[in-house]
Amino acid sequence: MNARTDHHVLAKPDVYFATLPSGVRIPYVLRGEGEPLLFVHGSLCDYRYWNAQAAALSQRFQCVSVSLSHYWPGADTDLLAPFSWWSHVAELAEFVTALNIGPVHLVGHSRGGCIAFQLAREYPHLVKTLMLADPGGPLQLDGVPDVPSAPAVEALRARAAALIEAGDVDAGLELFVDSVSMPGIWRKSPAGFRAMAIDNAATLPKQFRDPLPAYTRADAAGIACPTLLVAGEKSPRVYRANADALAQWIVGAQQKTIAGASHGMNVTHAAEFNRVLAAFVGTTAA
Repeated sequence: MNARTDHHVLAKPDVYFATLPSGVRIPYVLRGEGEPLLFVHGSLCDYRYWNAQAAALSQRFQCVSVSLSHYWPGADTDLLAPFSWWSHVAELAEFVTALNIGPVHLVGHSRGGCIAFQLAREYPHLVKTLMLADPGGPLQLDGVPDVPSAPAVEALRARAAALIEAGDVDAGLELFVDSVSMPGIWRKSPAGFRAMAIDNAATLPKQFRDPLPAYTRADAAGIACPTLLVAGEKSPRVYRANADALAQWIVGAQQKTIAGASHGMNVTHAAEFNRVLAAFVGTTAA
């Protein structure tokens, strides 16, 4: 995020709720008609994160953005589903099936990129195309043993979680958000983004206890649909490295960089992000 973000981008849209066969209620926003674009948010976000995409792309597509279980406004789903990346993959598969909107053009950002990747791999019949923006999670390189997270990263996460659980939410969020984007971003972010992150702050400690699976060459070979990897030019190196590796490992994958953007590219550089997404999806639309 940065100070250039339009404050209306993260305004609250109309919301629906889908009750899945598992009993989980998924809040979602649906706008427009045409082939479905399904947007999957990352850390501290919810369906509001994709408002700028729905506003522009709903003129050509049916834009569907969800709030995963435990995220605002559906925190009551805590009682029905554990907080885990695999639960989120399974509930998205249920969601697409229940609404009968598959196969979808699937778009995931950060942690949501990892979930989208796993959904496309495990449920290929539900996904027509896949766009991963700054996909989050560890990277397993061939011939390189598993490398644990750097102590500094673990210490930062532990400190952020401790601050949030102690009630110092703003300080904990500032520590985490600046670490995944760039220093000073939290204070420069618009009120709408900060409000959304505060609404979802309780998910961050849960997320730290649920590490994402590593991307591997073998898993990437299981992605059969057209795929686009997108990175912000100024995004932290870990995200750009993930995009580079997956672009090589997924057969036929395309790759784009959003000039001048960091991790929150779809909000801060919405026009370019939307252009890249529409061009990619447009080549496969019926």
